[in-house]
Amino acid sequence: MTRSRRTGTRHSVSVEIAGEKHVLRSDLPPEDTRAIAAHVDSTIRAVPGYQTLEPFRAATLAALSITDELFRLREELKRLREEVAQRTGGLAAVLEGAAEE
Repeated sequence: MTRSRRTGTRHSVSVEIAGEKHVLRSDLPPEDTRAIAAHVDSTIRAVPGYQTLEPFRAATLAALSITDELFRLREELKRLREEVAQRTGGLAAVLEGAAEE
């Protein structure tokens, strides 16, 4: 799922998160909105003891978990971009050397 799929048209989508129904308005395709809501729902449900926690606390812990995942993935993306840049530079040097021969 990519965030570049914004449609420019706002859609209303009914979802259920942690047992509560919500109507969300978004310019993402409805299937993307449903997938995002499902991820939030599953993350909340994965919080240990979420059913006995206050809903706000469960949502806060889920938000922290999702944000941790985001930060780790950003670092991994940065590392991969640096690796690609390094390998691209190496390949360019090899190709330049071969072209000069």
